[in-house]
Amino acid sequence: MIISHRHKYLFVELPRTGSSAIGKELILNYDAERILRNHATYTDFLAQASKDESGYFVFSSIRNPMDKILSLYFKYKYDHRKYDDPAIYRRGSILIAKLMMSQYRFVKESDASFPEFFKRFYHLPYDDWSSLDHNRMDFIIRFERLSEDFEAVLHRIGLTPVRSLPITNKTANRSKDFWSYYDADIRDRAAWIFGPYFRRWGYEFPEDWSVRGSLSSELTFRFINVFRKLYWRYLR
Repeated sequence: MIISHRHKYLFVELPRTGSSAIGKELILNYDAERILRNHATYTDFLAQASKDESGYFVFSSIRNPMDKILSLYFKYKYDHRKYDDPAIYRRGSILIAKLMMSQYRFVKESDASFPEFFKRFYHLPYDDWSSLDHNRMDFIIRFERLSEDFEAVLHRIGLTPVRSLPITNKTANRSKDFWSYYDADIRDRAAWIFGPYFRRWGYEFPEDWSVRGSLSSELTFRFINVFRKLYWRYLR
């Protein structure tokens, strides 16, 4: 979580949405500093904020989850980090650590393709921490237009951009078109899994997918999110 008391803004980081690049740039060029833990929530901040701080301009970011999951797969495949090393999870959830180590080992040991990885680990409608607090924020940066939205945020705060946002932590060894990795064998599952999230954030599937809304997906999403939010808020 990144804050500037001079300019009265707060940036809430959401993993794999360009938050590393944004956070570094804010600290380097826009009078910000890091507070709380790395992926603290806006609610965590408000619980300890002063009255003045609770009125700061607050923003975060999101990313098309189909792109995000593909990026994670390639990070496993090409050892972006040592995901089988428990030390990298020492500040995070044990459950998430075990899941990520399991995913990493599956990809590395079986040389799994992306469709194989997707079918093995993704079965429920997708969501992320954006469900907790994003609807209360002043601006949401879209990863798909990261630089443009970052500049828009700076202007909203009253700052002049120092430079274009540097791109960090870029995933290697993949094509630009993430849609192409979702072949015909997994498209129906992808539509069911990502449909509710897409509807909430205005993402769209390619026209040739002929996707229709699924009531079962929406109902399942709403049901499991009751428990997800409790976990994200209190247990992770």
